[in-house]
Amino acid sequence: MNHSGDGTTVFGQRDRRPDALGSLSVLPDETICVLLEFLAPRDIAHLACVSSVMYILCNEEPLWMSLCLKRAKGPLEYKGSWKKTTLHLEGVTQENDAYRKPLHFDGFNSLYLYKRFYRCNTSLDGFSFDNGNVERRRDISVDEFSKEYDAKKPVLISGLTDSWPASNTWTIDQLSEKYGEVPFRISQRSPNKISMKFKDYISYMKLQRDEDPLYVFDDRFGEAAPELLKDYSVPHLFQEDWFEILDKESRPPYRWLIVGPERSGASWHVDPALTSAWNTLLCGRKRWALYPPGKVPLGVTVHVNEDDGDVSIDTPSSLQWWLDYYPLLAEEDKPIECTLEPGETIYVPSGWWHCILNLEPTVAVTQNFVNKENFGFVCLDMAPGYHHKGVCRAGLLALDDGNSEDSEEETHDEDDNTLSYSDHTRKEKRIRMNGGGEIENQEDDVNGVSKRYNMWKNGFSYDIDFLSSFLDKERDHYNFPWSMGNSVGQREMRGWLSKLWVLKPEMRELIWKGACIALNAEKWLRCLEEVCTFHNLPSVTEDEKLPVGTGSNPVYLLSDYAIKLFVEGGLEQSMYGLGTELEFYDILGREGSPLKTHIPDVLASGILFFEKGSYKVVRWDGKKIPDIIFSSNLEFDAAMLNSEFPFGIWNKTLREQRNQGKPPSDSFSSLSSHVWPYIITKRCKGKIFAQLRDDLTWNDAHNLASFLGQQLRNLHSLPYPPVTRPELLIANDGHDEELNILPEWKVFVDVLRQRKKDVTGRLENWGNPIPRALMNMIDEYMPDEFFVDLLHVFKDTDGGDEIKACTWIHSDVMDDNIHMEPYADDNSVNGQHNSWRPSHILDFSDLSIGDPIYDLIPIYLDVFRGDVDLFKKLLESYGLPLIRSKMSRENGTSKKALSPSYRTMCYCILHEDNVLGAMYGIWDELRTAESWEQVEQTVWGLLNTY
Repeated sequence: MNHSGDGTTVFGQRDRRPDALGSLSVLPDETICVLLEFLAPRDIAHLACVSSVMYILCNEEPLWMSLCLKRAKGPLEYKGSWKKTTLHLEGVTQENDAYRKPLHFDGFNSLYLYKRFYRCNTSLDGFSFDNGNVERRRDISVDEFSKEYDAKKPVLISGLTDSWPASNTWTIDQLSEKYGEVPFRISQRSPNKISMKFKDYISYMKLQRDEDPLYVFDDRFGEAAPELLKDYSVPHLFQEDWFEILDKESRPPYRWLIVGPERSGASWHVDPALTSAWNTLLCGRKRWALYPPGKVPLGVTVHVNEDDGDVSIDTPSSLQWWLDYYPLLAEEDKPIECTLEPGETIYVPSGWWHCILNLEPTVAVTQNFVNKENFGFVCLDMAPGYHHKGVCRAGLLALDDGNSEDSEEETHDEDDNTLSYSDHTRKEKRIRMNGGGEIENQEDDVNGVSKRYNMWKNGFSYDIDFLSSFLDKERDHYNFPWSMGNSVGQREMRGWLSKLWVLKPEMRELIWKGACIALNAEKWLRCLEEVCTFHNLPSVTEDEKLPVGTGSNPVYLLSDYAIKLFVEGGLEQSMYGLGTELEFYDILGREGSPLKTHIPDVLASGILFFEKGSYKVVRWDGKKIPDIIFSSNLEFDAAMLNSEFPFGIWNKTLREQRNQGKPPSDSFSSLSSHVWPYIITKRCKGKIFAQLRDDLTWNDAHNLASFLGQQLRNLHSLPYPPVTRPELLIANDGHDEELNILPEWKVFVDVLRQRKKDVTGRLENWGNPIPRALMNMIDEYMPDEFFVDLLHVFKDTDGGDEIKACTWIHSDVMDDNIHMEPYADDNSVNGQHNSWRPSHILDFSDLSIGDPIYDLIPIYLDVFRGDVDLFKKLLESYGLPLIRSKMSRENGTSKKALSPSYRTMCYCILHEDNVLGAMYGIWDELRTAESWEQVEQTVWGLLNTY
């Protein structure tokens, strides 16, 4: 704001800012505008009545755009302005005073608001850069592309779309005519997934004057409008995509329909997982700017989280960058640039920064891909740690003390270009790498950015061996948090590498290198070989070198054996996992349960450790504490020392109870890097269900559902050890012991109560798709009284013939823990197998004691994917009551805790895994649910009729 010292503006008018804003007048306009975004629309409307300046600020369209996108869900219809659109969502009608003619005031000037207004109304006619410096090619061969450009440098290619129907039909008008009623996803400017019917979006395009307009950016356009997929084909240069071997549910988003008006575009970014991409323009013009890997653009800040390596980028909009930052650059620091014309395709290599600005309304299609040239970078980006992720994106800026927050001291040896780090701990969890500071300090900013670009040029190399040198060797894939920003999940990553190993034997040298980067595969292979040698098992073959499947621990399939190394969560968790599993098998053998025939035979178990330069192996059956652990100065109480299975179920439960609500810890951490429990079982013949899901007949699927119901019945009927830990026998929260509540039920309910305390934070960490409105309703839906009611459901249960409240819970009956074997049914020809039947349930290392309903959750959501008929078949075969209480029969109570659907929904909300995300992925209608009751009835309502 420009004003003179006597309280008047430069135009001689009285400056109304001090009186209108009071104490807030010391804040910059930008800060006030940001703060306003935290208020609700009705609060903004009230605040606009406070003063003239607040009226001006509260009627800014960018503010109402932000408010609208935060609240919008499902299809959005633009009403001519963002304020009108928001008021429509709030139920405010045209007759309301909010729609009256706007007021105008003099005596107020704001440079911040003026710049924003200018960006919203500027013409982009002069922004074309047709003589750009990106190489242009035509009729290029695959070999030529591979040698000169693939994973090396960008290239602009013409002629790839000559045979596409989209070249003639993908215009704004034709798409609107054919697909006007089809909703498409809109660029992610809010935590909600927003869509607009195409006709409504085109109307928005024509009416809007936004600085950074919304644009169609839909990765599911092929499902929304399948005919669009017939209008183009992947160019011959880019048809190799190693993500193709993943099934539809596991494959990350990879193709997008992009439609946007003038001024829209994509701000500076590096493509996810360091994949490469091609982008073909069908109509309009796009201006592109690119920087090589490691060269952070001016005005951009890269954040890398120290804990999980999650990367986030602060960047101005593409239009703001070209208007405010681009003019500051020296010629040597300017990006590689070009203007993309209709029919042209630009190739963006792995790791390259790029920014796109639409100069006029455009339609484009783009795909990301993984091939042999960028495979190593993709594996590197999903390796645990954070140093390497920073270096991949920010180059040596990631090691510059001046641009990190409380970073450790780092040294750069200019003689050999090696980098080293000190080992002391950071105080901050997020390091920051800048491409430049605030633009008000233009001279210092430009000088600083040139200095940093010189550092980037001196020594940085986008080479997989160079970048891999920044991996944190102490961080292991199985033991450290997985970044929510990774393109695929941790399970999917393991499964992907395992599939590649089988399907691409000619590329095994490259795949092995990638697996060593991402999974530390070389280390686990050495451990496997030591176990095989000790037990006189056959040598590991080339086919058997890589862990199989998607499990959370390294599992190897040899000719007749399956070997599992317990790694996840550190040594303490691994010992309790194997110890409880061995205790369970001991009970299973003594009880003679029919479940035993459907669990792989245990052949051996033990402890592998590295000591004094060599590996050693000792047998361990779960009884007594192994010497390598007992002699390590760790403290074990008398109750644990006297337990038959010191790492059995109740000692495991006590540990989990003590750690509830605390950050994950490993009191055995001094041993975790060189001690690993393991188990050897007989290998099952056939395949896991995850590999067969799409190949099973309906009859096979029904047999599977019936089998799972029977085995759950067997599991839930099996006795469990009595509670022996004194700490678990103490009454919780002062509840009267005279209620005669089973101690194991008390423990189960208390764990749930503890999880409730941080449920909102846990759901927020999982991000979309849980709407904020539902998260705010958790306390109302599941009040503290729920746990009291749940606890009292089983009071005065006297045992005897009464079915116990608690049972063993497998916790992880999912598609990768069900084994199927081939067989020949009555319709087979010449006795050849033509069907699959379930044979075994795998992996009992996550066992717990609690409500048997808990085991239904992963089966319904992961195995059946919400198939009601299969779930009904399972319940029919299960045959045990879901609510095991005298209370419902004798007292006639109507407590919600006795409702199977309500109880199961509460368990889902409190679950340690993201089961809510799975539910929202199966039932699209949940995205518009306005209450947890709606979600409950949609997903679990059928339980109430069982």
